[in-house]
Amino acid sequence: MATTASPAAPISTHGGIPPLRAGQGHSFLLRKLHSLSGIIPVGAFLIEHFVSNAFATRGPSAYAKQVELLSSFPFVFYLELFGIWLPILYHALYGFYIWFRGESNVTDYPWAGNWMFTLQRWTGAIAFCYIVWHTWHLRFSGIHILTHPDAAFGKVQLEFQHTWAIAFYALGIFCASWHFAYGLWLFAAKWGITTGDAARRRFGYVCVAIGLLFMLVGALTMGSFLRTPLQPVGPEKGTHDSYAGALAPGNRSR
Repeated sequence: MATTASPAAPISTHGGIPPLRAGQGHSFLLRKLHSLSGIIPVGAFLIEHFVSNAFATRGPSAYAKQVELLSSFPFVFYLELFGIWLPILYHALYGFYIWFRGESNVTDYPWAGNWMFTLQRWTGAIAFCYIVWHTWHLRFSGIHILTHPDAAFGKVQLEFQHTWAIAFYALGIFCASWHFAYGLWLFAAKWGITTGDAARRRFGYVCVAIGLLFMLVGALTMGSFLRTPLQPVGPEKGTHDSYAGALAPGNRSR
């Protein structure tokens, strides 16, 4: 007598991070690129950027030498374009796409995970806005610091003449540090590097330490710019720095 096969039991989704799996069309490749780009090259650049800026703790001359070193790389514009700007742009825009499409899989997370995921999205959005503002001012507005490395320290100090800019710097450092540290944890979980709750918990402690280290380095770097007397920013002929007015008496917004 024939028997009727019982329907397959639905696969339950446990709390945790679902791994990236094939079979999802082109979105699988885009998601893998999005996940990978947050570590390489964007994460690698973030590490280099924090280390390079930390030279400010050794004074304006050391900071200028570090900027000069970075500007001496051959094809520096193309290195930045394809190794930094475009990867950051892709990582941010595709992240916004996932967010606004509602593809967050928040039901796959426990209550605490929902908060972590939400913070990851918001810190990414704030960090992206900070990066756009920070890059525009330092690289594309006023004196060109790669051509004039000696002006780099003073140009950063001009930003710190505004209370709102100091607050935005601190917020940007916090958001970038959090986003990278939690992104490392998500990357390891999604790519199957950490398997099981115990491994993820242990690596979570490592990621917390990484995030706190980034925040500490960022705070010490900011303190160096704030404590050091204002350094000169030699204006190029016919060029005005967008923050030059900050040095004028009475123009410093507090």
